[in-house]
Amino acid sequence: MVDVIIAGAGPTGLMLAAELRLHGVAVLVLDRDPEPTKVVRAMGLHARSIEVLDQRGVADRFLALGKRHDPSAFFAGIRPPRPVRLDTTFPFVLGLPQPVTDRLLAERAVELGAEFRRGCEVTGLSQDADGVVVELAGDGRLRSRYLVGCDGGRSTVRNLLGIGFPGEPSRIETLLGEVELTTPQEEVIALVTELHKTHRRFGAVPLGNGVYRLIAPADGLAGDRDTPPTLDELKRQVRAVAGTDFGAHSPRWLSRFGDATRLADRYRVDRVFLAGDAAHIHPPIGGQGLNLGLQDAFNLGWKLAAAVHGWAPADLLDTYETERRPVAADVLDNTRALTELSSREPGPESLRRLLTDLMDFEEVHRFLIERITALGVRYDFGPSPELDSTAGHVLLGRRQRDVTLKRGRLYELMHEGRGLLLDQTGRLSVEGWSDRVDHVVDVSEELTAPAVLLRPDGHVAWAGADQRELLTVLPRWFGSAHYSALPQADSVR
Repeated sequence: MVDVIIAGAGPTGLMLAAELRLHGVAVLVLDRDPEPTKVVRAMGLHARSIEVLDQRGVADRFLALGKRHDPSAFFAGIRPPRPVRLDTTFPFVLGLPQPVTDRLLAERAVELGAEFRRGCEVTGLSQDADGVVVELAGDGRLRSRYLVGCDGGRSTVRNLLGIGFPGEPSRIETLLGEVELTTPQEEVIALVTELHKTHRRFGAVPLGNGVYRLIAPADGLAGDRDTPPTLDELKRQVRAVAGTDFGAHSPRWLSRFGDATRLADRYRVDRVFLAGDAAHIHPPIGGQGLNLGLQDAFNLGWKLAAAVHGWAPADLLDTYETERRPVAADVLDNTRALTELSSREPGPESLRRLLTDLMDFEEVHRFLIERITALGVRYDFGPSPELDSTAGHVLLGRRQRDVTLKRGRLYELMHEGRGLLLDQTGRLSVEGWSDRVDHVVDVSEELTAPAVLLRPDGHVAWAGADQRELLTVLPRWFGSAHYSALPQADSVR
């Protein structure tokens, strides 16, 4: 029996597979498609996703292949007079086609020992107190301790669980594809730049060698959204906006997407979980979908590994839903707002002008961009310290940005996916948890607390200098002391 079966080899499933294998969990990834998709549904990684990859030591692989873009205009395309200043080592959007992201994530998962089976479709499931039975097309059956549905917006796993998926159906549809254009690039860019001022769902992005990512509003909703548009359909819609189809020919791929917005009622039923688009769908505006799924996987991976290895606190797996579902709800609200702001109706246009004025204030601009990039996410570990001075340090529940230490960088110490106590006092101890938590004594001018306890996902579980306080927090996230049979001497680096 395998430890975890992952249904879906998209970015969420691939990220989760790598995280689980990092902790020695036996993983099998199933995908119904015989080959990885060539369709480019997402075009970039936001700052928090790059941080996540950096925490695992693989960000350089992605940075080497992507193009860096200013994130300042990523909220509804509104560009304030000054660039936004983000509190991160990666203050940019990394332009990278999704198939490249998928390939790099798959290579990482394979390096760590994940097993893949393509052309393998999940058709049924059942579970008991000890595991899950997964039924496959063609009468095959597999058994695992846990199952995670990362199988997209029309998730089979979610449907088999009977989990509700409420929200709004698509009202509009957009066509896109990679095609070659015969019109000279300077003419394409000049016309598209002018049109984009009033037609915000239209675009032509040069990819090199005469190939463009072409985007245009559809003429109504298709009866079957799984059926890609024809080249003639895309050219007709481009002409309707631009007055020309730019001589589009030789499509690499064509696709369509709607603006449906839905959030699963639950992220877990006993031993089965949902992540990525299986748990939430929304329009691609703002480029948040792929990033949201990666961060779902980053949150769930270490918790599921803890359950497999037997040291997880009783409610640790429940925190996956309580932490990630509110984040998804915020993203859905954000994309609803961005969709409205793309409208040419008088009301949204007036609101857009108001927001343009408000974003001249740096604090407003940063707040809105941090919502898109996920740098502003704070998990609810208790009352907000901003509102209650007795609730704890302002860092509590937030992601800890990378900081420079005397002996390197903080994120370089997190590649193994363990907890970490960064101790500037030299007086603290994680004795009893040293098989799960590293203790690093070092200092940084950038760290605002005497010491911070970081979960494997880099969020601050505790900040302070009191050993007794620390001992009350360690069991909440890392289970009982002296769980492992490994030597328990407090290892200090």
